[in-house]
Amino acid sequence: MKYAVFVVDMIHDFVDGKFKNEKAIEIIPNIKKLLNLAREKGIPVIFLRDAHEKGDPEENVWGAHAIRGTWGSEIVDELSPRPSDYLIDKRTYSGFFKTDLELLLKKLEVESVILTGVSTNICVQHNAADLFFRGYGVIVASDGTAAFTEEDHNSSLKYIETVYGAKILKIDDILEMLKEEK
Repeated sequence: MKYAVFVVDMIHDFVDGKFKNEKAIEIIPNIKKLLNLAREKGIPVIFLRDAHEKGDPEENVWGAHAIRGTWGSEIVDELSPRPSDYLIDKRTYSGFFKTDLELLLKKLEVESVILTGVSTNICVQHNAADLFFRGYGVIVASDGTAAFTEEDHNSSLKYIETVYGAKILKIDDILEMLKEEK
């Protein structure tokens, strides 16, 4: 199985900035463990980050946030992308909308994606949907994703599992699964 890891919106505005989320801060060490093993095994790491332009549709819902080129749109320091990682700027909840993400996954011959990041019930869920619609396997790290409330997080995990057939696994179980891969 050819995997990739998505790190969704672990940017300042959603972790320690405008929409500060303690739950997002808490998952950083788990994501870090996964990224370390993925890089060691040559599994592609793909950062998806909000990088909005003024007037993007989300501004009507959330107000101005994660504006391209600002601190709020930068990946948090603890998870800084490495030169071997990929970075996809997105202007909507999904990393597939008007980006080269699908071309990248095809080029990398990815079959299944491990999702981490925030928010479980918004951007993580929309990326899970778009992966499913495109025929990719979906794995969600239950302790590597977060929403603003535990209720939203758990409800979204259940939805992603039920509707998209995703595997919902803890980071340690994902690490074990990847260690067994050739």
